[in-house]
Amino acid sequence: MMNSVTVSAELGLSLVVPEHGAVPLVASLDYSADDPYAIKMAFHVGADEPVEWIFGRELLARGLQAPAGEGDVQVWPGGSPDGYSAGHEVLNIALSSPFGEAHFEAPLSEVAEFLKSTCEIVPTGAESDFIDVDGELDELLWQA
Repeated sequence: MMNSVTVSAELGLSLVVPEHGAVPLVASLDYSADDPYAIKMAFHVGADEPVEWIFGRELLARGLQAPAGEGDVQVWPGGSPDGYSAGHEVLNIALSSPFGEAHFEAPLSEVAEFLKSTCEIVPTGAESDFIDVDGELDELLWQA
């Protein structure tokens, strides 16, 4: 089934720059029931087009509680990737690619609220109910 229900939010983030402190920037979060496992985050870093990353919704949700992710995307609450200290209100997001690495701090409560909104349109565990497998296969075969 194709769905057009979406949830969007805008966050004020900090790009953590070693030895220089934090640089404020804005990121947009987008979620669509058409792609129920993924969240798109667009980092607005100037006049150019935003830099977009796709995250697993489950990865962000797990990262609210404890370190999550391996490789190019890692998420953890609080101060350090070694664990969570009570009272921290920051969600750390570390990204790496062949072009470089970046560490962002996002407001944990705002990310949690966004994730809660996504679960109102596609409950956790019900993602596969929102995918039209036959339609996706038809589209893949048509493009081949």
